Amino acid sequence: MTTIQESIDVRVPVRTAYNQWTQFESFPYFMDGVDRVVQVTDTLTHWETSIGGVHREFDAEITEQRPDERVAWHAVEGQKHGGVVTFHRLDDVSTRVNVQMEYDPETLTEKAGSALGVVDRRVKGDLTRFKEFIESQGRETGGWRGDVPRSPQRGE
Repeated sequence: MTTIQESIDVRVPVRTAYNQWTQFESFPYFMDGVDRVVQVTDTLTHWETSIGGVHREFDAEITEQRPDERVAWHAVEGQKHGGVVTFHRLDDVSTRVNVQMEYDPETLTEKAGSALGVVDRRVKGDLTRFKEFIESQGRETGGWRGDVPRSPQRGE
């Protein structure tokens, strides 16, 4: 497994940053290679991606979600990956968004990309685009404030 950890400070309150992050269907606006995300249920999303010429579809389950604090997930099938996004209040108008993700590169191309830091740069770029997206909006496009407690069945 490969671990990536990146963070960025955004100039919006923690509630705004968190609320926008829960709008998974907006991810294609700032995540490179993400074509579409469909919120199937409160805890299940369906993803369509095109990365390096490879189209993939997979489902991801939210394994823990606490408003204004964290969203954790893992892939239900296919390539093994999962992670957690945490939100840290810096002051009344600024938030640090931290992404920690683990994935298992499958193909030779993915393994080479991982070794060269391609995925790290992609996550960093996605966070930069999230910052630009949320700061230019000035407010979230929606938000889901539900709580998904971590449970042994959902554990990571």
